[in-house]
Amino acid sequence: MAFEKVSYAGWEQCVRLSNQHIELVATQEVGPRIIRFGFRGEKNVFGEIAADLGKKGGEEWRLYGGHRLWHAPEAKPRTYYPDNQPVNVSGEENLLVLAQPEEKTTHLEKRIILEMDEEENHVKVTHQIFNRGLWEIEFAAWALSVMCPGGFAIVPQEPFISHQELLTPVRPVVLWGYTDMSDSRFRWGQKYVTLKQDPQIASPNKAGFGNTQGWAAYWVENFVFLKLFSYQEGMKYPDFGSTVEVFTNGDFLELETLSPLCRVSPGEAVEHIEHWFLFKVEEPFQDDDSFIDATLLPLVNRARKKIKA
Repeated sequence: MAFEKVSYAGWEQCVRLSNQHIELVATQEVGPRIIRFGFRGEKNVFGEIAADLGKKGGEEWRLYGGHRLWHAPEAKPRTYYPDNQPVNVSGEENLLVLAQPEEKTTHLEKRIILEMDEEENHVKVTHQIFNRGLWEIEFAAWALSVMCPGGFAIVPQEPFISHQELLTPVRPVVLWGYTDMSDSRFRWGQKYVTLKQDPQIASPNKAGFGNTQGWAAYWVENFVFLKLFSYQEGMKYPDFGSTVEVFTNGDFLELETLSPLCRVSPGEAVEHIEHWFLFKVEEPFQDDDSFIDATLLPLVNRARKKIKA
């Protein structure tokens, strides 16, 4: 295991956490932000926004790229509080804690805790948002990963049940005002919904899902980035019940998960945990359900066993 200070992408103060297989880089001069995640010395599966790299300070919100933590539901200016100031970084060996100072306008404080497995390609990512204000407020933790161009987001459908067996709905599919379901980047399969990041199509598109299966993935080149999370039965989720959301434009794709909406008293926090796994695959991606069943589902099951162990 390694925990070291490094420079990266124009920032002089970053922290690199790695084991013998994978590495991540978190910024210290802005954030909390994990700007890189990948196999050691290989492709960054997170997207980087070239125009924002190395910048810091100022009042303008910047995308930067990588993985960030927001509070939901989305609203301006509340959600878009600029994370352009230094964060407090602490940790040792396989543990890294990124703590943002209290946001002056929202009185919320974000914290991301990263625990890297000593041997596996696995990172436990704990997101916490504290209420530092004077009264109770309702919000959800929203974990957003900006993915590099050219890949496919994969979201599982609920298990297929025939009309004779079940007459009630099993999940919401949530649409935004700019959602275009006829967009060729989407494929609405029986077992999976996929969304392609296509640099040739600039228009934004987005969809949300009440995903109870507890995972979503991004497949780019011969890498699979997998997120696992816990679905909490009976809880109210933001955006008409979304637990997973996918967004794309011509530059990147975002793979997002959300916690339930919670009423948070002063001094308390919302907590949302993701488990990240990274795999190498031999086959080029094929956008059909049978291929995903044969190649991706075994990786999902392997990751689930790791978490349970």
